Amino acid sequence: MAPKAYTVSELTQLIKTTLETQVGEVTLEGEISNFRASGAGHLYFTLKDEDAMISAVMFRGRATALAFDPEDGQLVRVEGTVTVYAKRGNYQIIVERMQLAGAGRILAILEERKRRLAAEGLFEPSRKRDLPLLPQRIAVVTSPTGAAIRDILQVLGRRNSGLHLVIVPTAVQGDSAAAQIAAQIARADRHGLGDVIIVTRGGGSLEDLLPFSEESVVRAVADCRTPVISAVGHEIDIALCDYAADFRAPTPSAAAEAVSAPREELYQRVMSLGHEIARSFLQRLRHARDLVKRFHTDNLLREFRFLVQPYQLRLDDAKEELVRETQGRLERTRHRLELAQRHVEAVSPLEIMQRGFSIVQSQQSGEVITNAAVLEPDEALKIRFARGAVTARTEEQLSDEEL
Repeated sequence: MAPKAYTVSELTQLIKTTLETQVGEVTLEGEISNFRASGAGHLYFTLKDEDAMISAVMFRGRATALAFDPEDGQLVRVEGTVTVYAKRGNYQIIVERMQLAGAGRILAILEERKRRLAAEGLFEPSRKRDLPLLPQRIAVVTSPTGAAIRDILQVLGRRNSGLHLVIVPTAVQGDSAAAQIAAQIARADRHGLGDVIIVTRGGGSLEDLLPFSEESVVRAVADCRTPVISAVGHEIDIALCDYAADFRAPTPSAAAEAVSAPREELYQRVMSLGHEIARSFLQRLRHARDLVKRFHTDNLLREFRFLVQPYQLRLDDAKEELVRETQGRLERTRHRLELAQRHVEAVSPLEIMQRGFSIVQSQQSGEVITNAAVLEPDEALKIRFARGAVTARTEEQLSDEEL
């Protein structure tokens, strides 16, 4: 009897049913590759290890609950169901839950720790202190046999800094490294082993550098009264103690250069500052001279003339106007006086008397006599002429008709 012939759909359905019933829900760890997010919000990617790969999809409803942004190269742990995508004839895993694993998990832990310590203010810029300009003694917390101390010694020897170096030995990786590093940092600070403390090690993997991101080490750095330089790994490596340190050097060699400025550099710096001070002083001196020039006698006189001249002109104009006005008034007053004098003279009795008239007064009363009828016989009279006067007595009265 010939074996049963399946259609492609039937075989695919058989495989799908077998996978879903016999494999079902699984937990996988693998590295994300070929990651892409669709416009609808679904996530498509491949999970792979060194020898195999499997397609994966995470639908939008589950993807919105992720605590991180997936990307190529991340090591993740997923939970989901293995099934077959019939249209393409390949099997895949429909992811229900996904979290970082391995290095990704470590990075997530470090990020959470960084946020928590930052919230306590351990990384605040206001906490950071300036490095001493001319330190005499440097404490280096590191492995006495590691590459970091060799790099530091090489730089200090080349720069001929004359610094006194104190090596504070500690393990720099492994389970006990964090506790040793924290204790040695505190010891160097407590006993004043250096004007500056360098916490350092050479490069390594993320796991190798973990002790320098442990909370105990970060707090030991933050609690130091002595300025601390963190120089962990290479330039691209970041440890949490970098954020708590007063200065972060990208390499151990850079840390050595930061504390060992050569004499020539210091000399040039001092000379530059001296020239800057001299330039500033000369500039201020020129400014002061310019100010003093304004108070020179000639300048003061000129400024005084500029200030007083308008008032002098106004005063001269006012004086001339006053003189003209006064002269005009005097002329008018003089003319009025002449007219008044002429009028007075015209009506003056003396003027009339010059024409032959005289004034007759009673000697007894002094009254001017204008009517002969008021006189008594033999009454004493005084007759005043234009010049001189005489006395007389009345003899008889004559009427106007008898004159």
